Amino acid sequence: MIRKRKIVGLGVICGTALGSMSGLADPLKTKLTNNYGNPGSLIDMPTAESAPDGQLATSVMYFDGFTRTTLSFQITDRLSGSFRYTGTRNLTPTFGTYYDRSFDLKFRVFNETTWTPAVSVGLRDFIGTGLLSGEYVVATKSIGDRLRLTGGVGWGRLGSYASDGSIGTRTSFTFAGVGTGGNFNYDDWFQGDYSVFGGASFQVTDKFSVSAEYSTDNYDVAQNQDLIKRGSPWNVALDYRWRDDVHLRAFLLHGEELGAQLTFSLNPKNPSVPGGTELAPLPVGVRDQESAADLGWATQPSRRQAITSGVNRSLAQAGINLEGIDVEGRSAHVTIRNERYDAGAEALGRTLRSLSRELPASVESLHVTLMTNGIPASTMTFGRTDLERLENAPAREALAAATFTDTLRFGDYPDPLPGTYPRFEWTIGPYLRTSLFDPDNPFRADIGVRAKAVYHLGSGWQVAGSVAQKVIGNLDEVTRPNTSQLPHVRSDSSQYNKTDEPYLENLTIAKYGRLGPDFYGRLSLGYLERMYAGVSGEVLWKPVNSRLALGAEVNYARPRDFDQQFGLRSRVTPGGVIPEMTGHLSAYYDFGNGFHGQLDAGRYLAGDWGGTITLDREFKNGWKIGAFATFTDVSAQQFGEGSFDKGIRFTIPLSWVIGQPTTQKASGVLRPLTRDGGQRLEVNGRLYETIRDSHRPDIAKSWGKFWR
Repeated sequence: MIRKRKIVGLGVICGTALGSMSGLADPLKTKLTNNYGNPGSLIDMPTAESAPDGQLATSVMYFDGFTRTTLSFQITDRLSGSFRYTGTRNLTPTFGTYYDRSFDLKFRVFNETTWTPAVSVGLRDFIGTGLLSGEYVVATKSIGDRLRLTGGVGWGRLGSYASDGSIGTRTSFTFAGVGTGGNFNYDDWFQGDYSVFGGASFQVTDKFSVSAEYSTDNYDVAQNQDLIKRGSPWNVALDYRWRDDVHLRAFLLHGEELGAQLTFSLNPKNPSVPGGTELAPLPVGVRDQESAADLGWATQPSRRQAITSGVNRSLAQAGINLEGIDVEGRSAHVTIRNERYDAGAEALGRTLRSLSRELPASVESLHVTLMTNGIPASTMTFGRTDLERLENAPAREALAAATFTDTLRFGDYPDPLPGTYPRFEWTIGPYLRTSLFDPDNPFRADIGVRAKAVYHLGSGWQVAGSVAQKVIGNLDEVTRPNTSQLPHVRSDSSQYNKTDEPYLENLTIAKYGRLGPDFYGRLSLGYLERMYAGVSGEVLWKPVNSRLALGAEVNYARPRDFDQQFGLRSRVTPGGVIPEMTGHLSAYYDFGNGFHGQLDAGRYLAGDWGGTITLDREFKNGWKIGAFATFTDVSAQQFGEGSFDKGIRFTIPLSWVIGQPTTQKASGVLRPLTRDGGQRLEVNGRLYETIRDSHRPDIAKSWGKFWR
């Protein structure tokens, strides 16, 4: 009878899913995460709830013998993804604590309506060892403002208790069958035994909520029945909202196991300092129309010098560097270097305001060329009359009035002013280098001091270097032997962390240049990164108004000595000979709506051939969160644990943190494991990321700051 009722319940869920195909409304939202770090208000079981779009959450869960640390991201309004690092004690005799990495995806198929629930489909641990793998279809319905009811059907781990039936066959999890992990076991998705689960959550007060669920996860892994005591299929939890972005949970699993979870969340869409704290710009200088026809100033050489001095002074006060200026009777052309504003539109807006206040009234056409690494990246043209007319109009009207042109198509641009070159810049500060997810030590880190310097010799020429000194850390404490079957291009990284002397991170001389309209070039020579020295050449095709860019890169590199001084070491390693030549063809595309894709194909450091697919979610304020995967002709067995290279990358603009404009950013990559397959050189100043911020598609994203 119980099984019949559960099958009827499954029919109700499917029926409401079909009913929700019409009359779509706003989806269910929550900042809570379940014990697996996925958005949801239940405990172990999934729901159809979503986090707010763009929400980023980190959760840490513990109960006796189990830890789960999860990073979850609401990729779109309907799609969420999670990366999890799990520690399980006494899982096998081999490991005191077995560490496992896994990825999840959940897609909301239907939104909630007045009469029908939201419905989602999910994959848990769909690429990994399969230790936590499971799939589900789940529906959630809100009853009033406080109560949410959930019901669903699950396979894999979610169908391991009180099975209601079976569809096809599913591979049973055994450690002998894990192999290298990191495989898409799609033949097992929605296969094998399935069970119907359900639960409810209730918001008691603004701070407290309670939840209860019927769990179909038997915690039966590798036939180890002692992992968890199971006195009941019911789980209960109490959640406390300490702050809007911090949640605490206490829970009881199966009537036996007490545990706790802490969740931190933030949304890149929401700045830490709303509105920013930079000083307001000067207002646009409005001309006297009668003086707009006066060209008398053009015959006075001293007046031209005064104009240059005034523009230079005004731009300097705005934090913008003037590199060159030409002023004629009816037009003015300036070249600027923006080293303060991460929003290019804000730099352009403040430049035009300064020009409106310093130029003679007869000048109508304003041209601003953005210089990047000493080369012209794009030229914006704006009518002075439009500038005066649109100052208090919506920013989108100013964008429509602006014209962006490739500088080489526009024509000549001003020569550098005296004193622009040579130029020396330097910084000194701390650094943190980390290693995550090592099976023997999940977190290792070095802290030290880094000094960086750039000497700009002339237009497009620069010498750059970085010297560092480790102060404290344990990145060199790797005990596991390196058994890589490939040339050791990255797996010997711990050897580079053993030096206690000051070391040279990089030292290069680089030339950036324009090869023709829409074309850019770069040539870098020297100690390219901590592990390699050599020559790197690159060509990029990127029209100034296009979302598409194409590039090609060729590298000749040799491995550096482990002490990172000036010597080179042998290319012969236990896994094979490191090749000298690598290179890639690349395609970049801005899909709009904040999504950006990149495809790289070519030869990697270990001599393997293949491609890398990258997809980023980019926010208007400069935040970027994305994922990448590299597939080459190296087999999963040759690659080793993880099967192929993959990871999550992020960029956080410092302006988002401090509320002041700055071009400085913090970037990082989270790799489940660093192996030798699918690895590229780490070359500073690659052309696409250098150029793209000066082109119209990217400037348009931040155009809301044009009048700031």
